[in-house]
Amino acid sequence: MNKIYVKQISKNHRGVFAKNKIKKGEIIEICPVIIIPYKEKNLINKTFLFDYYFEWGSRNQPAIALGYGSLYNHSYQPNAEYDQNTKKKIITFKAIKDIKPGEEIRTNYNGDHDSEEELWFTSKKM
Repeated sequence: MNKIYVKQISKNHRGVFAKNKIKKGEIIEICPVIIIPYKEKNLINKTFLFDYYFEWGSRNQPAIALGYGSLYNHSYQPNAEYDQNTKKKIITFKAIKDIKPGEEIRTNYNGDHDSEEELWFTSKKM
């Protein structure tokens, strides 16, 4: 994680930023995940963690990414993508374009960096 850092971007939000230049194709971070049993999904949805979990695997179980994984913000013009490896229980974040030092690293929460599908929350087309 020496190439990235977390910074407060508004009163209630943080983001992940590049400390140094990250080249297209470079792995940014590999995050282990904690998978939450599906039967507890309704409980998690009522907590602060609702905004921080990934839908995991074919059963769409909630999963919290460790490291900075659950702190990457959404963009419809992302500079990174993520890949879930359900067997190894990890999420890998990788640059899809060069990222400058100080630039926020953003992914498309739909899982496909080209997707423009609406999300479960209101988001400006960023």
